[in-house]
Amino acid sequence: MKPYLFLLLIFFCRFATAVGQTDPAALLHKLLDEDKKFQEAEFSSPDRPFPAVSAADEKRRAVFYQQELAVLLEIDPAALSPQDRISYELLKYLLEDRLSAVKHEAYLVPLNAEGGWYTDFVLSVDNQRFNAKEDYEKYIKKLEAFGEWAAQHIRLMEEGLVKGRTAPYDILRGRETVIDHLIVERATDSPFHKPFEKMPPGIPAAEQEALREKGRAAIMGSIVPGYRAFRDFWKNKYIPGAVKAPGISAQPGGAEYYGQRVRHFTTLPMTAEEVFEIGQREVARIRAEMEAVMREAGHEGTFAGFLEFLRTDPRFYPQTPRDLLREASYFSKKIDGKLPAYFGKLPRNPYGVAPVPEVLAPTYTAGRYSPGSPERQRAGFYWVNTWNLPARPLYALPALTLHEAVPGHHLQISLAQELENVPEIRRRTYLSAFGEGWALYCEWLGQEMGIYETPYEHFGRLTYEMWRACRLVVDPGLHVKGWSRDQAITFMAENTALSLHECTTEVDRYIGWPGQAVSYKIGELKIRELRQKASEALGAMFDLRAFHDLVLSEGAVPLFVLEEMVERWVEEKGRQ
Repeated sequence: MKPYLFLLLIFFCRFATAVGQTDPAALLHKLLDEDKKFQEAEFSSPDRPFPAVSAADEKRRAVFYQQELAVLLEIDPAALSPQDRISYELLKYLLEDRLSAVKHEAYLVPLNAEGGWYTDFVLSVDNQRFNAKEDYEKYIKKLEAFGEWAAQHIRLMEEGLVKGRTAPYDILRGRETVIDHLIVERATDSPFHKPFEKMPPGIPAAEQEALREKGRAAIMGSIVPGYRAFRDFWKNKYIPGAVKAPGISAQPGGAEYYGQRVRHFTTLPMTAEEVFEIGQREVARIRAEMEAVMREAGHEGTFAGFLEFLRTDPRFYPQTPRDLLREASYFSKKIDGKLPAYFGKLPRNPYGVAPVPEVLAPTYTAGRYSPGSPERQRAGFYWVNTWNLPARPLYALPALTLHEAVPGHHLQISLAQELENVPEIRRRTYLSAFGEGWALYCEWLGQEMGIYETPYEHFGRLTYEMWRACRLVVDPGLHVKGWSRDQAITFMAENTALSLHECTTEVDRYIGWPGQAVSYKIGELKIRELRQKASEALGAMFDLRAFHDLVLSEGAVPLFVLEEMVERWVEEKGRQ
């Protein structure tokens, strides 16, 4: 046993024997502190440009997590305050998921339909601050180390090929071109050169030029060869050897892993079959509402004919990227003006509207929220995909804006970042069932807020809700029921007004990210259910602003924890 692991075991044994003699809250906070130190040492250490990603490193980390979880389970959560109980449940949830990922060797597949480590590094450049010479020196070290980091990922993926554990073939073919523009002939053409183009005036000119030279050398000596090696491996070895079936069940241990993914992404004890059945019921309900709105819009033909009309009539599509961004900005500001009537607490950090980065756009969804960082003086950004404008319907923008910007992801994530007197894990953790469920709830809330202006925009909201309901059918359909990719795309196209391009990119996303897609609708249904219960229990005392503030008051929490929070709030209100 390595000395580090031996000392680690002694450390945790000391903690375990002290459980009965230590205040439970103090022990919990000590565990949270040790977890934070471990995560920082492993994934953001100033001594290493990149974290180690070998299979041995993943298993080494799992030893720490297992020992940490063993100590945590010795704490009686009933002995903790409500605040500490939330931290306890969140840490337990994260540790169990980390261990499951190692057990199922998820690290052998470090990419999905939208990207992975190779795109994350490009995007990280925009999130870095370059204020001093030291910032550039640290950045150059990362550039110089990238080639070896890429090689580590290639070795992991080679091991995955041997074990039959790969990203599915359907989401790989043709996507190797995503990194073509990173393989440049001149360093100045690389997006990694951008930080050197305008350097702080406080750095002397001679030092600026020296840094530029080192940066360009690192780009041509490490970045370009690293991406070229990955592209060649991807095209010539990984794609030909990739698993052909789209569902994870076709891979070793895949069915068990998918069951765990469903529980992880819903944060509830649900099965794939339960998710599938809920999805079928929701699809039928929403379809009836969509047909009613279709008649309201004056369309007397078939549902399929109305979808074709929406997909092809030019009035519904922007002519230029600026048109799309302008329309998204209009709805953003319209919603901003409504927020005080629905929320008592708003975040300090603002957000902007920007196009999806070029490196991602061709295979990316219609929009996304990119979180800000108060510490790095960076606002949040509502990304809108301006690539392939005939696939970007304007009637869907109100729902997209409510979801990705406000009061969806920007409010939820920014308020979590601004939490005070809580462990850092509470400010930084994002749980899909909570975050995506909240954002989908906000699309529904937009009706009360008066955001939807036409029957077509109401239909756009419903098609987005249908899209999320379809996920409850398509995701388990692909991963445990043997659906083909074409079968899933057809189901999406027949039930939503999404463009065929979006139906395709969405299905590819589900193929490459098992279970994540079911979190949206399950989370939204739970939040709406809790709102209804609270409203019925409190009657005239129910305050919608206070309810929304409560939901967002503790950061992202598992849904069963949110349920406990609402029940406690209702009891307290009732006593008052």
